[in-house]
Amino acid sequence: MKRRNLWKTVRVPLLAAAMAAGILSGCGKDPAPAPDGKEAEGEKVFYYGDTTFNAENDESDVNPHNGYSGWACIRYGIGETLFKYSDAMEAEPWLATEYTNVDETTWEITLRDGVTFTSGRALDAQAVRECLDHLTKVHERAAGDLKIQEITADGQKLMIRTEVPVPALINYLAEPYGCIIDMEAGITDDGNVTGTGPYRATLVETDKGLTLVKNENYWDGMPRLDTIYVQTISDGDTMTMAMQSGELDGAYGLPYASLPLFESAPYTVSSCETSRSFFGAMNYETEALQDANVRRAIAGAIDKEGFTRVLMNGNGSPAVGPFPASFAYGDDTVTAQPFDPEASRALLAEAGWTDTDGDGYVDRNGQKLTLRWLTYPSRQELPLLAESAQATMKEIGIDLQVNCTANHLDFIDSGDWDIYASAFVTAPTGDPEFFFTTHCLDASSKNRGNYHSDELEALEEQMSRTFDAEERAELATRMTQVLLNDNSFVFASHLRMSMVSGEGVTGLVAHPCDYYEITADLDKN
Repeated sequence: MKRRNLWKTVRVPLLAAAMAAGILSGCGKDPAPAPDGKEAEGEKVFYYGDTTFNAENDESDVNPHNGYSGWACIRYGIGETLFKYSDAMEAEPWLATEYTNVDETTWEITLRDGVTFTSGRALDAQAVRECLDHLTKVHERAAGDLKIQEITADGQKLMIRTEVPVPALINYLAEPYGCIIDMEAGITDDGNVTGTGPYRATLVETDKGLTLVKNENYWDGMPRLDTIYVQTISDGDTMTMAMQSGELDGAYGLPYASLPLFESAPYTVSSCETSRSFFGAMNYETEALQDANVRRAIAGAIDKEGFTRVLMNGNGSPAVGPFPASFAYGDDTVTAQPFDPEASRALLAEAGWTDTDGDGYVDRNGQKLTLRWLTYPSRQELPLLAESAQATMKEIGIDLQVNCTANHLDFIDSGDWDIYASAFVTAPTGDPEFFFTTHCLDASSKNRGNYHSDELEALEEQMSRTFDAEERAELATRMTQVLLNDNSFVFASHLRMSMVSGEGVTGLVAHPCDYYEITADLDKN
């Protein structure tokens, strides 16, 4: 039984027409210098600036079995998954040609003929089995997502049996950690792998970038570029000037204030809505945040509209929950605490927090309500969200101390935070279960604030056994509403991603999954 996708429609909004005053700057490490050598005659070389390839973003290499590095593996055309997503976020074959859901726990997958790894090894079911076996042994999420009991391999036929029904199995196999790599070739010390994509990495430098060369034996047509230099550039001014000067042929992650500079020839901007959301998670170990009224007050003090319209220059949409309205289980189906500073002040007073000394901040028992907002700079939106939240929290009497740091995970581990603001693609597989299993459950690897809900756990147990798309959408709506009622997370906005191409560049196209970037079709004339 094949499942219908839950994506309703994909909207591709126009870019904002007006440019905010000034250029926004990020912070972070300097990019790797561009190569000094001259291009060989007739060689096509592409220079690409990106904000995402760094340890801060949990993409320290291109090994899909390491954290979220699978995103880099697939983004840069190194690895491919058994299934991929159309522009409408519908799963379709990629390295596979078809699948059959034999019964609730058995899936038969047929692999494509004529595919080879860049190592020269042919792609067959045995190679896929070796890859998935290793993935589920070492990856922090894969075993819990896939729940594989047994894999059998016979030529190009792969049979997967799961311990329990996994309705979203095909969706998970299309997730970037599902990139199929050659385990015989192995994983290098610097996190390089051998995939089936149009390019292979010859240099991988964490926080700096990587060098890609074309796969001459790519199964789906000859890649059009010979070499691609990917440079990690965290500073917005630096990336903007590099695009304007022609040092870069393309870029992802330019400051929103810079995008209007590239709206006309010779540049091209490709943009689309994604499920990448920017949100804050409450730390339930913090005594003040154990009070439901305090969490409600904080949720009602986040100016989502102002943040999205002003600071993001309209390059996104205010969020209600984790999923945008374009999803069947998105924002149109749930409600959250509205922005209402006066109501938030009343909620704080009800919780015993009032300004007794007239300094503008609420206190209780002689202690000012000070909260630590932890975030990181590699996503340009997050420092802006921190700036907005700090201002509106002051309006309701909360002293918000912002810690925007690349080593944010160290503070997470030490518990030295109260609200953690991050960016996450909540439905990269077109299925809602992904966000809940990663962030919201007792067993979730990213449940940073130790949130627990008996109701949510029970609903997830139900979703894990549900194959019908409409029923899954309804369950997702109920689960989201539980989170919003508890104010365990505050969702600020959803991202409209934009990629800029320079003169003569074609094939750099934004995709709603937010991880298809470099393909065989990328070209520079």
